[in-house]
Amino acid sequence: MKIEINAKIRELKGTGASRRLRHSGKVPGVLYGGKNESTSIELDSKELFMQFKHEAFHASILTLNLDGKKEPVLLRDFQMHPVRNNIQHIDLQRIDENKKLSVSIPFHFLNEEIAPGVKLEGGIVSHIMVEVDISCLPKDLPTYIEVDLIELAIGDSIHLSEIKVPEGVELANLSEDNDPIITSISRPKVVVEEVVAAPEGEEGEEGEEGEEGKEGDSSSKDGENSDESNKDSKE
Repeated sequence: MKIEINAKIRELKGTGASRRLRHSGKVPGVLYGGKNESTSIELDSKELFMQFKHEAFHASILTLNLDGKKEPVLLRDFQMHPVRNNIQHIDLQRIDENKKLSVSIPFHFLNEEIAPGVKLEGGIVSHIMVEVDISCLPKDLPTYIEVDLIELAIGDSIHLSEIKVPEGVELANLSEDNDPIITSISRPKVVVEEVVAAPEGEEGEEGEEGEEGKEGDSSSKDGENSDESNKDSKE
């Protein structure tokens, strides 16, 4: 997927100028790297955000059309507004086709739902890493790297050394002493709810008290009947 973005050289600089630029629907930025000096640029906010939403925008060679002159660039940094979620500033780097790049690219996880550990055993997938640092020439830069979970059972995991990378791509985080886990499938945790049972004998004691109460009521009634009988005989 080829992405082209349009920009203009920015004449005014400084915090105040950048603030006014944002209010007018523009995004301030900087273009640096290569043999040329750093250049302050401005981009249309809406047009940039539409391209920014694509995953490829963050990990692929972009074509920058700067005042009619096109050149390959790479997104290096950006700042987002904490509330409005719009782009406040963007940094772009010029690309030298003959020099290697160091870039972070995302993983794409395949066959999660049909992995044996999930479909047959009810396991839960955990992604320990969602992106990886790579080194390669611009022509070899992939947009993402695939990680296939099709053979994973519960308790299985995939290490960084087990994934296949395109030709010309080197994994920066991988070494003999460092082979991190990318993803794994584990057994779901079972939450046991404690049920508080009544101590033995409480129900029986209540029953006995109930019986005693009944007997007491009966004795009281018998006594009343006896008193009434004595009273009648005297009369």
